This record gives sequence, C-alpha cells and structure tokens, in this order.
Amino acid sequence: MKGKYAAIAAASQRSLRSAFSLLLLMGLTACDPPHGSRIVIGAKNFTEQVILGELLAQEIESTGEKVDRRFYLAGSYIAHQALVSGRIDAYVEYTGTALTSILKQPLDHDPLRVFNTVQRIYAQKYGVRVLPSLGFENTFAMVLRADDAERLHAKTLSDLAAGAPQLRLGVGYEFEERPDGLHGMNDAYGLHFAGEPRIMDLGLLYRALASNQVDVVSGNSTDGQITAMNLRVLTDDRHYFPPYQAVPLVREDALRAHPAAAAALARLTGRITEGQMQRMNQAVEGEHRDPADVVREFRAANGL
Repeated sequence: MKGKYAAIAAASQRSLRSAFSLLLLMGLTACDPPHGSRIVIGAKNFTEQVILGELLAQEIESTGEKVDRRFYLAGSYIAHQALVSGRIDAYVEYTGTALTSILKQPLDHDPLRVFNTVQRIYAQKYGVRVLPSLGFENTFAMVLRADDAERLHAKTLSDLAAGAPQLRLGVGYEFEERPDGLHGMNDAYGLHFAGEPRIMDLGLLYRALASNQVDVVSGNSTDGQITAMNLRVLTDDRHYFPPYQAVPLVREDALRAHPAAAAALARLTGRITEGQMQRMNQAVEGEHRDPADVVREFRAANGL
C-alpha cells in the first residue's frame, strides 16, 4: 500500500509541476510584445510629442497601413523601454536626450557626431534605426518675462548670473535629474537661484511664470507660449546644451514588415522648421485644438 500511495503522490506532484509550468508559460507569453499587423506609434507625455506621434501615424496611414497610437508615455525612459521591448514600433526622440539620458554617453556638442553616435548605438544594441532629422531642433530654453529680462539686461545665460539670486526657478522633472540638465547648467554658468527650484509638470511651467509664482523656467525652444506670451529666451552662449535634433526612432523589424511605412517616414525628413513646430504647439496648447486636426492641416499645407 505504501508503494501505491507513493506512486499516487509522485503522480500528483508531476501534475502540479506540469500545471505550474503551463501557467508560467502562459504568463510569459502574455508578457510578450504584441505582433499584430498594425504599426504602433508612441509619444511621450507632452504636447509636441503627441503632435509628432500623430504626424508619424498619419503619414504612415496615408499608405494604407493600419496604425495604433500609444501616446502619453511617461518620459524618455518609459518610451525607450516600450520601443526596445516591442511595445511600440516608433517614436520621435531628440538626439541630445538619446545621447545622454538614454544611452549614457558623454556630452558632445557637434550635431553630426552626436547623430552618428546615436545612430550607431541604437543599431548595434537595439536593432533600431535612427532616421534623419525632421528638420528642427528642440533645445532647452531658459525663459523669463520680457520686463525681467530688460530690467536685468539679460540676453544670455552668462548675463543671468548676476541677477539669478533674486529669481525663483521652475523646472520639469527630467531637467532637474538629467546629466545635461539643471545642475550641469548651473555649474557651467555659475547660476545660484533664490531658494530651491520648483519642480513641476511641463504643462504647468508657463502658468507658474504667468502668475508670478516663478521668474525663470526651463522650457523648450519650440514652445508655443514663448511667442504668445512675449517671453525672452536666453542664449546658451557657452554652448552647454548638446544638439537636440528631432529624429524618428523605428524598430528594424517593423521596417522590414512594413516597407511602405519606411517610405512614408522618409518623406518627413527636413519638413518641419522650428517656427512651424512652435505654431503647431501653440495651436494645441494655446488654442486648445485637436492635435490630429492640427497635423492634418500641416500635412495639407506642406504637400504631405
């Protein structure tokens, strides 16, 4: 009888192990990235990214391809992880951000060298193609109200050093943390602002500036509010910030599976100026228009 019970117990254990293995396999399969017929376009969680994600999506859809949109990904790291894991097939990144924040490479200020470095590492390490620039650069911009700029006689970041101790600073989360961000800038220019910087979502920076809660913010050179609010951008006269060309990142397996999409994205090379990007950003943020409508108008006006 003992032998019989031992055999039954062993069989039960084998069944449990088999069931556990099956459940584990099902769980791992559920975690695999989707491999459907649609191309998945991503975007980070700010206005310009949504506009650019929509631009990529509409251009690909014009070829008859089906596109899924996964917008409002929470920052560069999340967007990168989504791309390399296959959760998305493409999104727009900025070369300086890719170089320092994602690929952890040393700061470099030469645009072509930065592009070549980023392109090489993405291809070798991740199987991702870095396409040529969309035509504009979105660099960090230290922005203040026009009357404060005139009062302090500040046109450059070097000019700001003398007046910084009386100014309150507002920055986004990434700018406060990244290697090409706040702390390096302060060291490069000898900036010491009043108190600790106020750290907030990007969408709140200009509201805080307009309501006099802060005096200087770390915006972006293509922000629509710069023109709409008559703000001043201080020149990075010591060339601290690396180049931030807007470039599509696309998985090579997606390009192989969807050759028409590759041709569509190639049509976007060099098609957007900084001024055009500012106006599209302002149309969405300032005029509260739908990003898809803004992109459709841009494409129609520019022969896309």
